[in-house]
Amino acid sequence: MCEINDTEFSEYFLLGFHEFHHLRILLFFLLLMVYLFIVTENCLIVTLVSSCHDLHVPMYIFLRNLALADLLLTSNITPKMLQVTWLGGTVISKMSCFSQYYFHCIATYTQSLILTAMAFDRYLAICHPLRYSSLMINKLCFNLAFWPWAIPILLIPSEMFFIGQMGFCGSKVIDHFFCDFVPILEMASTDTYKVIFEDFALSILLAFMPFILVIISYICIFIAIIKISSNDGRKKAFSTCSSHLAAVCAYYGPLIAIYMFPVGGNTPYENKLKTLLYTAITPLINPILYGMRNQSIKKAAQLLFCKKSENINP
Repeated sequence: MCEINDTEFSEYFLLGFHEFHHLRILLFFLLLMVYLFIVTENCLIVTLVSSCHDLHVPMYIFLRNLALADLLLTSNITPKMLQVTWLGGTVISKMSCFSQYYFHCIATYTQSLILTAMAFDRYLAICHPLRYSSLMINKLCFNLAFWPWAIPILLIPSEMFFIGQMGFCGSKVIDHFFCDFVPILEMASTDTYKVIFEDFALSILLAFMPFILVIISYICIFIAIIKISSNDGRKKAFSTCSSHLAAVCAYYGPLIAIYMFPVGGNTPYENKLKTLLYTAITPLINPILYGMRNQSIKKAAQLLFCKKSENINP
């Protein structure tokens, strides 16, 4: 804990994008537009899947959960980020800081596990098409959608407990736009090895191992696609998983760059840009990847808007 003469801070100061202070107004409106698009797109996905009976199948149920995780991830960070950007820095309380990190972990790990469930679903659909309906039953689909939320909620409090035991007396300045793992550790004035070990264990269990399962699934998928005799059959099979594969790359790329190698090379400026990729850009492009290229989603959207127009103009 802190020394007797040291004061433990109850609030911290987020610097945000101080490197671009001269562009803060432009950056604010750009981030605001991105956030509004993210909320609109993902809320539309959730509404379509929930209201359209034809979309009550495993792939779209997982997509709805991915949209919810995207909404949690960006809504947990962006409002404060907008305030930080507009003001050129702002204060955040210790409780709000740790709460922000807690929900950030839930959203991040939930995305990882949902993407793994989606990869498993594509594996069954392509490698075992004749047995898909008998294998992907409602109970299995429910578990694959439920546990990606439940597991992080149950496991992350252990890391938060160790963070709560640390003393924060050195500095109250966070050179980031939200309370992330590395900036929190940099403020600690006590040993951090327990928190680092706990975070490493959770990352292995909830991010690295799911990533390995995704890779194994796609190795099996690519082998199955190669064995398809017709070119049209191969193209159709690959098109069913291309959107998910793109989402996996967009999600894991920045995470690996930041969290698997947090010490050394990366400067705070580089970390901010990489973090923006999966907290803003990935939630923005996920609905586009799955929605704009998917005929079922387009059809459901058309039906929804047609019904609304009929209600408005009877």
